[in-house]
Amino acid sequence: MTPYTKTAVSGGITRPLRHGPFILCGAALLLLLLGQAWAAATADWKPLTERLTADGFNREAMETLFSRPEVLFEPDSMAGKLRALVRSRSAEPDSLFEAALRKIYRREYLNPWAIGRANSYLIQNKSLLEEITTRYGVPKEIVVSILLIETHLGKNTGNRRVFNRLASMASATALEIIQPHLDVALLTPENEEFVRRRCREKSDWAYGELKALLNYAAQDRIDPLAIRGSIYGAIGLCQFMPSNISTYGVDADGDGRIDPFAKADALHSIANFLRGHGWREGMDRDEQHRVIFAYNHSTVYADTVLAVAEKIRDRDRQGRPLR
Repeated sequence: MTPYTKTAVSGGITRPLRHGPFILCGAALLLLLLGQAWAAATADWKPLTERLTADGFNREAMETLFSRPEVLFEPDSMAGKLRALVRSRSAEPDSLFEAALRKIYRREYLNPWAIGRANSYLIQNKSLLEEITTRYGVPKEIVVSILLIETHLGKNTGNRRVFNRLASMASATALEIIQPHLDVALLTPENEEFVRRRCREKSDWAYGELKALLNYAAQDRIDPLAIRGSIYGAIGLCQFMPSNISTYGVDADGDGRIDPFAKADALHSIANFLRGHGWREGMDRDEQHRVIFAYNHSTVYADTVLAVAEKIRDRDRQGRPLR
């Protein structure tokens, strides 16, 4: 019996009620939608608009922006981040675990089909990628590997409204704001102070990224509510956070703007980020791992990037179709 199945008893025989699961699922969906509507309706954006105004943004423009119907409080952004942080804290790796982790890969990117697509992409964009390798010293296989893992070679850049994700996290300045949206079992007396501290830190981080998003949108005359990205606000083919666009973004196609959704800009930006974090020719694998880890703070991610890059390199050398 599934946990969503009600039963009726007749003559000592237990049988499922035919419509029970549908009623319960419908009720759960209704409650979820009502909860989301309540969260959006009760969001208080005033502290955030005041903070932005104090940091130099136009008050009228901010009040107009936050009053638009597309602006919604999305509590799952901060709730999801805190959940992930608590889980990672509860499994702090020791040296043996870390050694084992270095042998784990995201194998969906290592299958022949994925490597074949990556190799085809490298061949189709060979001139651009060789230019990048020459300019930044970052191997073209590393750039393509990151693009494959981040956005499936640019095909999936995320569909979340980045403004809402960052504004929701930035507004959750205290645990009490987000606590009604957290799993009851998440908070314990032992971890509450940790969760409070991380909530404040992530709120400040998101506020900085929100300011960067607004500046980026203003500079390129883009509606900030039109920008779509990942669940935590990463943008474009390269999945840059907004603050990285101004720091490491490159206008490679010379159109006068840095566009993380444009192929040339995005690929140059990936390599520029890696070079800015210490990539240089002649590094050993551990040094390469350290630089890639800065792109995405995951040991498995960095290992996978290196493994995929090696397979692309081998495939390119062989120069024959996959079997």
